[in-house]
Amino acid sequence: MEYLTLISYIPYLIIALTTISSIMGFNNRELSDRLIFNVGAILGPSKQWYRLITSAFIHGDWMHLIFNMMTLYFFSNDIYELGVWKYLIIYFASILGGGTLSLLMHRSQYYYSALGASGGVVGILFAAIALNPNMGISFIFIPVAIPGWIFGIAYIAYSIYGMKNNIGNIGHDAHMGGAVIGLLLVILFNPEILAANGLYIGIMTIPIIILGVFVWKETRR
Repeated sequence: MEYLTLISYIPYLIIALTTISSIMGFNNRELSDRLIFNVGAILGPSKQWYRLITSAFIHGDWMHLIFNMMTLYFFSNDIYELGVWKYLIIYFASILGGGTLSLLMHRSQYYYSALGASGGVVGILFAAIALNPNMGISFIFIPVAIPGWIFGIAYIAYSIYGMKNNIGNIGHDAHMGGAVIGLLLVILFNPEILAANGLYIGIMTIPIIILGVFVWKETRR
């Protein structure tokens, strides 16, 4: 009982810390610049690798922060059963996965910067979809809930398209890196879901394979 009580507070703690640090970053440009993901700072002489994690604790504006934290809150419920450490591993490994893919895609653009917890949030989202692919995902402007596995396919496809065409001021590569890590880790931690949800997971894997081919081609340029 105490164990379940402990994990129930983990998302709240992450949300609280992220909100506090983001608000501080709103009012302190120097702090934000010190924590933000920046290719030059990470790959340059100073090797500030810590930015892969600290960038997840700051956001560009209130809308960015609220959207990420609400998504994390709503989908964390589905990961509770895995345990405290597995939840934390999925979240922070997804952040690292998103940052790593961003580094790979923008390695020659030392000016490139990004911020936000989207990699970790999307990792939790896709882990939840793998556990329950038929969960309904609703949007304010769409009156009917979309099955999670369909949303997953559409999300990955759009992110690949966004990466390829540089659409919007959005870190599509960080989202994709987080999605892939979240999906892989939940399968590693709970392999029996392959027997129950293998078809849905397999379908979602198809666009991920396409992503892999795209990244491979980009890194060979």
